[in-house]
Amino acid sequence: MKTGIIGTGAALPPRVVDNEELARDLTVTAAWIGERTGVRERRYADIDVATSDLATRAAVEALADAGLSAADLDLIVVGTSTPDQPQPATGCLVQRRLGAVNAAAFDVNSVCTSFVFALDAARSMLEADPRRRFALVLGADTYSRIVDPADHRSSVLFGDGAGAVVLGPVPEDEGVLTTTLRSDGHLSHLVEVRGGGSREPLTARSLAAGADRFTMRGREVRDYVEEVVPAVLADLLKDAGLDLEDIDHVVPHQANARLLRSCFAEHGITGSRLHLTCPTLGNTAAASIPLTLHDAVTAGRIAPGDLVALVGVGGGMSAGGALVRWSRPGAGVVR
Repeated sequence: MKTGIIGTGAALPPRVVDNEELARDLTVTAAWIGERTGVRERRYADIDVATSDLATRAAVEALADAGLSAADLDLIVVGTSTPDQPQPATGCLVQRRLGAVNAAAFDVNSVCTSFVFALDAARSMLEADPRRRFALVLGADTYSRIVDPADHRSSVLFGDGAGAVVLGPVPEDEGVLTTTLRSDGHLSHLVEVRGGGSREPLTARSLAAGADRFTMRGREVRDYVEEVVPAVLADLLKDAGLDLEDIDHVVPHQANARLLRSCFAEHGITGSRLHLTCPTLGNTAAASIPLTLHDAVTAGRIAPGDLVALVGVGGGMSAGGALVRWSRPGAGVVR
């Protein structure tokens, strides 16, 4: 048996923040935001809602979709760069709330690529140990807590949310066919939150200097995306012995709608093959791929047997992808 995605789930805060609301406190207009980013609105979590709260809600939905209980889980891996707190791992908080008493839980932080890294880690652990059968993989972030609201270059992009998938055994011709991961640490300065770690602990002085806030060099990040996305796709296809025309669906990290449409159009991936949620959800960081995947699946746009490419790009800099042959309903449920 191979490992495949046998359930999906999502959680979004109810508060919708449109461009008009953001523009009131910025030096740009709502029209400027829409034209530059392709984002019309995004969701913000209430002050008493943390990353683990959204992740738990998405997890409950994914488990129900997979026909499993929390006690069936062997692993919980949370991809996030906005954990509830520096320690313990947000995965342990999700485990406690789910009652997943048999699951080992941990976090992965590769910024916006965290879900892809978490997916590959969980799949590898399942396939390495036949005693493990089911894993819950989450991407969850609350970037509204760390963006600088006065920075019109980045604050207008981000929203909050969580997405989840359940991994389990599927027939040999289904499931995760191949994955690829890469890191480019020499570009680590392009996306940062400088404060809060051992290098620059948060103090009154560092807080006043904005060390707790997210920063991004947008133009250089865009250049990286345009360079690395074709390379990730090429690696996946080479490993699987397939061609670009074989891919039925691409579910990318939802960085920026204009950038994504332009980048993938150069490779002939347009229309219904390219799945976007950033126009209405913004860039939900690690949550963006599983959120968008869940949206496509629940809308009936992905069918059993379809070939799906998940492609992530994030800080670090980091990038990765997975090719998944979509499984038929109930394929992973072993009674």
